[in-house]
Order: sequence, then structure tokens, then C-alpha cells
Amino acid sequence: MLNSIKASRSKHRCCIKSIHKIDFDLTNATSIDQSFVYGRDIFENVSRLVDGVFNSYVRRRGEVQPLFTLYCDGIEVQCGGLSQWGSVELARAGLTPLEILQYYYGGDVELVTDVPVEGVRESWPGETLRPESFGDAVYLIQVRLNRISKNYPGIPKIAQVNGVYSSETAEAVEAFQRQFGLEPDGEVDRGTWYAVARIYAAVKRLSDLNGEGIPPEDVTLLFGDRLYEGLRGNEVRELQYFLSFISQFDETVRPVDTDGIFGPVTRGAVEDFQRDAGLAVTGEVDRATWELLYRRYTIYRDSLPDDYFPVQTKPYPGTPLRTGSRGEDVRLVQSWLNRIGEGNGSLPRLAEDGIYGQRTADAVRAWQRIAGLDPTGAVASYTWESLANAYRALEEGRYGSEGQFGGVLGPESV
Repeated sequence: MLNSIKASRSKHRCCIKSIHKIDFDLTNATSIDQSFVYGRDIFENVSRLVDGVFNSYVRRRGEVQPLFTLYCDGIEVQCGGLSQWGSVELARAGLTPLEILQYYYGGDVELVTDVPVEGVRESWPGETLRPESFGDAVYLIQVRLNRISKNYPGIPKIAQVNGVYSSETAEAVEAFQRQFGLEPDGEVDRGTWYAVARIYAAVKRLSDLNGEGIPPEDVTLLFGDRLYEGLRGNEVRELQYFLSFISQFDETVRPVDTDGIFGPVTRGAVEDFQRDAGLAVTGEVDRATWELLYRRYTIYRDSLPDDYFPVQTKPYPGTPLRTGSRGEDVRLVQSWLNRIGEGNGSLPRLAEDGIYGQRTADAVRAWQRIAGLDPTGAVASYTWESLANAYRALEEGRYGSEGQFGGVLGPESV
């Protein structure tokens, strides 16, 4: 498509950091948690044990939040969790610590160990979320509101869960605020943020042993904190796609290849953009640079007339499509996959219903393997562009023998 244009982001945040960051409360109440008293004497053997397990936690397989491992003595107090004297007998019988945990909590629990540790901070992003906001904080609000709406149907579903604060998001936020007695302004300030977090935890029953849990896709980050020379990967590809698109309209920004390598040319293009946008010229992509880059991209993208391309392969929508996404962009991807699959038996036939389910994710992964891309199952800019190029090649008669797309999948096109 780029060639065609040339031609025409609770009370406290837990101190444990894994692949994902999960918010939960540390109460310091002995009825729920162990109470910490600064300066109190401790037993040396307890100190050694704590040092050995401090950065480990229990979770259920396929989930990311720590499991609340309810505990009691098992004699004077009975509970639905681990029993002190019962576990002693299991240990004497030769069971390992993990096997004892699985005895009480089920075979799907596992231990996460050697987790990096970071400082405690608030989960609220620090600024009010409103229309035109985007990032991981918006994505998290969208995921939580959609789950809350199952218990409170008066809150409308958000079809596009993509980290962009759409009018649908504002309507869902306003409905939530009305439901729970907050000022219905459709914006997420600190009070609304924590109200959503509280109700989400309640409907998911995250404090219960049989709670729903949180799958990884609910917390996967969409936007990185900083990109700089020497990095490689899909976030760099996304950056390069935006820069390359913008360069077709702005001669002050040099074009780049979307090869996923943050090299000198990409750094130079970032500096070009920062200079043109009045930002500090660092050659590194911080949050301010990323947000302005995204907004500039959407301005140029939305300025294109509907008939700009002879074949309907409109530009990348700006944020990744993934499991749970809905709408016309998803339907378009499904139609491209079906058209490409007519000449390639490795792609499953999809219902073009605009719903990004497991079957669509599997088809995307199959295509990514064919195109030599990371099989993430999500459609970011580089996957969108490779699909669009292949589809256009088919429609314009440039598709060769079965399974061969020639140069349409190379970095110069993707």
C-alpha cells in the first residue's frame, strides 16, 4: 500500500512485575493479609524462607494474576484453601510444595519464580482519559467495561477494543458513571478509573478461589514506553510503517523500510519528524513523539478519498486488530484472507462477520507464517500491509503460480 501511495497505555500496584502488570490491593489487615510492622524482630529462618520465595507467586495456568491462596490451621478454623496441619502430613508423605498447592487448589496451578521486582506506584495513568486519548490505559478500560457490561447490561458493549478512546468508549464510560452514581461526563478521571477497577474485580470475583481469572490477552501491552536505535521487533515495524506512510505526504520526513530494525535511517526519520513537529530532536521515540506520530498518521490517512485505490485496500486503521475486535476493519481482513485462501489451501475459510474470534486469529497466524512474519495472530500495520498487498496483487492479476506472491511480501511493500 505504501508503494501504491507513492504511485498515486486498586489502591496500590503490586511490587512484582512479570511479563504483564496486574493491579491488586495489599491490605495489611491480618484477616486477609500478613501484617507488616517496620522494625519488628523476625526469626532468621523465616527471613531466609521469605528471601527465597519473595519474587515468586502462584497462579492458574493460562492466567496472569496471582492466586489468592486462602490459608487456615485446619483444626480450629476450616477454610476452602490450604490447611496448615494437613499440608504437614502431605509433606511427610513426600509431596513437593507445588504438589501440595495443587492438592488444595487444583492441578492447573503453577509457580512463577524469579520475577523481576519494581517499585510500588498507582495504577491510574495520571491523566484523565477522554476522546482522542489512546494507549494501554484506554485498552484496559475498554476490556474492563466490556466485562462489567455482562453483569450490568445497561452499559453498552465497545465493539472496537483497540486502545483508542472512541465515541463508543465514551458512551460506555458515561453509562457506567450513571450506573454507579458518578458524574456522567464520559471521561475517566482518577475516581472513575478506580471505580471501574473495583467493580471489575467484583464481577470477576478475583478474590475468590473459583474466580474467573485474567487471561493474558486482557492485559497485553499495545504500546511500548520507548523505542531507540539498536532495537528490533514488531514495535519497530509499527513505527517504521507510520514514518513511511507520513513520508509520502511530508517531504521533510525521509522514507524508511519496514524491516523491524531500528537503524541509522530510522533514527534519522524520527529526527526529521521531531524537528518538523517542534519536539526535542533526540532520535528516540518517547510517548510524546509516538502520540504526535499517530495523530499525524490518522490525519493523512483520513484525508484520502474513498476511491484513492483502484482496489479496496484502505490504509491500516492505526491500532492492532486482535481477538475481541469487531467491526468493518475485521470484516475486511476476513475478506482478504478468504480471497487469498482461494489459491492457498493452508488458510481456513472464514465467516465475514466482522468478529475477530479464534478462527480468524488462526487464519492470521497461518498467513503470517506464509509471509515470513511473527505468528502473533494479531493484525498490526505490517500484517495489514502484507495482506493488502497480496489481495491487491490477486485482484490486479499480478499473482503468479499457486502460493507465490513474488515481491509483494518483501520489506519494501510491507
